Amino acid sequence: MQKEEQLLEKHFIDLSRQAYHRNIITYSDFLNLNEQNILHSIPKDRLYTGLIVFGGYDFAERQMAAFIPDALSLRDIKDSDIFQSEISVLHISPLNKKYSEALSHRDYLGSILNLGIERGMIGDILITDSEAIVFVKMQMQEFLTENITRIRHTSVLATIDELTDFHYSPRYEEIKGTVASVRLDSLLSVAFSSSRSKLSGLIEGGKVFVNGRLITSNAYQVKEHDIISVRGMGKFEFIETLAFTKKKRIYVLIHKYV
Repeated sequence: MQKEEQLLEKHFIDLSRQAYHRNIITYSDFLNLNEQNILHSIPKDRLYTGLIVFGGYDFAERQMAAFIPDALSLRDIKDSDIFQSEISVLHISPLNKKYSEALSHRDYLGSILNLGIERGMIGDILITDSEAIVFVKMQMQEFLTENITRIRHTSVLATIDELTDFHYSPRYEEIKGTVASVRLDSLLSVAFSSSRSKLSGLIEGGKVFVNGRLITSNAYQVKEHDIISVRGMGKFEFIETLAFTKKKRIYVLIHKYV
């Protein structure tokens, strides 16, 4: 493990320790997939508390971690309620849609980071037809609403929505196919319409994550409703096994997010 990874692991353990001794919930910044993998790789006996991750909506890629003492019984509380005090939903829309540009994820992220904001303060950025939805740490919401006034050449307005009032269902393409087994490389082949041999290099090269955990084995057995993220290619959910063909191949259903 590299020094930066060791420091991050120590930071997570410290957050868990603080939560335990103070009997409060502590939170991390937004974590990328590599950082989430480090978090999930910590043995449970080294943490002092329970742990959940959430990014503002189901299937978010960038997520925050909440370290929850056992004394706080939160089993029946929704993730959005646990993170309500930590995550804000920022809406960025053009002041005049008629004269607005077609803005990309990079445009929005670049404008935010150019304000001096650290990447860990920002979660996913969702682009819709009329606006961008940006998940941010609540401590940054006032600064961002006051200072985001232009993206490239487009004048914009930034407003805040409460996390508990926000509802979003990601768009997806439904894909069906057959595999010999529910190995990771086989499901990637179905999702991205490519051969297993071409995709195996992505797995072995450390570019594939299952539920935020780095997986480097092509033969890894995927379970129903696992979320698979591939750097540079996108992500999909293995929904279910539908049936078996006469040749004993497995008919599977996948939702590929677009």
